[in-house]
Amino acid sequence: YQGQPTADSVKILSEIPTAKIIGGDQAVYEHIDLRLGTANGIAEPYTGPFAGDSQKAKDLRTAFLMAYPRDEIVDKLIKPINSKAVRMDSILLLPGEPGYEEMVKNSGVSKYTKGSQSDREKEALALVRKHSATDVKVNLLWGQPSNARRASEAQIAKAALARAGFDLNAPGRSGWSSYLDSSEYDASFFAWVKSAITQEGNSDIFYSDGGNNLVGYKNKTVDKAVELLRSTLLSEKDKLAQYVIVEKELMKDAVSLPIFQHPGVTAVNKKLQNVKPNPLSPQLVWNYWEWKYSK
Repeated sequence: YQGQPTADSVKILSEIPTAKIIGGDQAVYEHIDLRLGTANGIAEPYTGPFAGDSQKAKDLRTAFLMAYPRDEIVDKLIKPINSKAVRMDSILLLPGEPGYEEMVKNSGVSKYTKGSQSDREKEALALVRKHSATDVKVNLLWGQPSNARRASEAQIAKAALARAGFDLNAPGRSGWSSYLDSSEYDASFFAWVKSAITQEGNSDIFYSDGGNNLVGYKNKTVDKAVELLRSTLLSEKDKLAQYVIVEKELMKDAVSLPIFQHPGVTAVNKKLQNVKPNPLSPQLVWNYWEWKYSK
């Protein structure tokens, strides 16, 4: 077994006498993205509350991300599976990767972590009320109705953001991934999966003309950094400097926040040897030729 684990599924697996459970972290991270404009190749223009570079749009995006209950999501949904789980605070680096601490210190993410959740909700509400006397309606995309963990995430987010002046419309949707670039949605949370380690990393997600740019974000400073990462072999120090440039712009423009690194849970028959889940995709079968049954 290897799938998206919940506390209930881990408990069930642990009660199977012939099963061995292998834990660990995956090179997969959950994140919340806000739509700023019309995605590449989409005909219907995006005109929702987060559209554009006006002060109002930027304030509303900032308020939304400021109030997003990332700690509560980690504490309630991820720590029961992985007690060592932490909130992620870098979009381009996973916790524990070289440069992660320096990134968190310099990117400006502190705007979304300072104080308590209650403090941030109050500050967010003040930003919203600066522009709107009524709650701002936001359409949130997150996944299949049958995805229990994501349904719980949506419920936690809806409650917290209501206290910050946002009215979240967040039902599950079948075939949800085909709507990630749709102008129908103002925000989405889902996971990006790393399948390789490259210098560019996942910075191309925010490249203006990139195929993975689903939120209509265009920023010349980000584009310049991504182009350098693509074209020139850099030292680790210089690569991190470009990553910091990208994340500073993302935090300033209130585009996206990471939430948590996905916990890995693999269950195998105790007699099956050499199953060694890999953080990178494909996590389970990358070394299948080494598997064997013990007698």
